[in-house]
Amino acid sequence: MPLSLAELNQEYTIKFIRGNDKIMKHMNDLGFVVGATVKPVQKLGGNLIVAIKDSRVAIDESMANKIIV
Repeated sequence: MPLSLAELNQEYTIKFIRGNDKIMKHMNDLGFVVGATVKPVQKLGGNLIVAIKDSRVAIDESMANKIIV
């Protein structure tokens, strides 16, 4: 399921990331890699705040749809 549909405050493992090379590089730079653990923390006006690798990152809904957990 896409990360945008995941329940808040529950941990998930990234299974797949959809997108071209530019998107994949950007997501990798943010720490979103296959096998990483992510936890959606909060939804704010279409944006999603995600805890990943001891950090919190805000991503928009279109990016969250590309991350499959």
